[in-house]
Amino acid sequence: MGRKKASRLLGLVGGLGALLLGAVVLGGATQAAAQAKPAAVPSGFAGAETCRSCHEDQFTKFEKTKMGRLFLRNARNTKESLGCESCHGSGKAHVDAGGSKGVGGMISFAKDDPTPVEKRNETCTSCHTKGERLFWKGSAHESRDVACTSCHKVMEDVSPRSALAKPTVIETCGSCHLQKRAQQMRSSHMPLREGKMTCTSCHSPHGTVTPALLKENSANDTCFACHADKRGPFLWEHAPVVESCATCHDPHGSNKERMLKVAQPRLCQQCHIESRHPTSPYGPREAASLKFVLGRSCVSCHSNIHGSNSPSGHAFTR
Repeated sequence: MGRKKASRLLGLVGGLGALLLGAVVLGGATQAAAQAKPAAVPSGFAGAETCRSCHEDQFTKFEKTKMGRLFLRNARNTKESLGCESCHGSGKAHVDAGGSKGVGGMISFAKDDPTPVEKRNETCTSCHTKGERLFWKGSAHESRDVACTSCHKVMEDVSPRSALAKPTVIETCGSCHLQKRAQQMRSSHMPLREGKMTCTSCHSPHGTVTPALLKENSANDTCFACHADKRGPFLWEHAPVVESCATCHDPHGSNKERMLKVAQPRLCQQCHIESRHPTSPYGPREAASLKFVLGRSCVSCHSNIHGSNSPSGHAFTR
């Protein structure tokens, strides 16, 4: 009897599993059919397939992008289901006019598009409103009429991430910030060229409440995000370090060691006068002059220049 009951139970479980599997398959097929069925085109719009009939190349590139896959296949709301017309505006008048340019008020986002930059950007910011874009209004880029399409390209996959207009962040930013990009080619530089960080590691191009579009509250906080050992607090603090790291360092690149703005010891001498502690030999007859000949760098002795916690470290010596 035990074996018979076990066999009957197994049969019941198997039958139930088959029913569930059939329901899942049938439900999946029904869902797939519902997704495959094209949504009705709202009144006043032409529909993405109508756009495709003339703009085949652009449509083929767009449907392979992240936004294209979302708008054309997995739209989450009515606006996204409009496809091409979600951003370009209604194309019905454009189609009725035989594809004539400048008809119907469509936004082409081309370089010769007469649509004001502010209106073009509103198309993007109507959806992209969260995160760092909260500070776009009044930001350095927005106030200088920089268009979203100056940095981003949504119709074609050019970059691996963020739909950039260039393959990398440094190339995208460098198309306008030529001087900063050139500084990255100097001998002492941040590891942007090596791909270990990007411009957006420190800056937020969509706007911030801080100077220079910095992500952190200040230049020092930005540097301390990586260089935590320089943060302190120290028993003896070096005034320039407290004020700004950029007093001595150029974060975008330098031909001096450690990205210093001026070579040592001249960098130190911009604040510290040479009287009573010269950095040149006293004279050939004085034995003590040798220590000012070899090295001649302030940090040879004052090595804890960013700050010292030693009770006798007021001079930032070893």
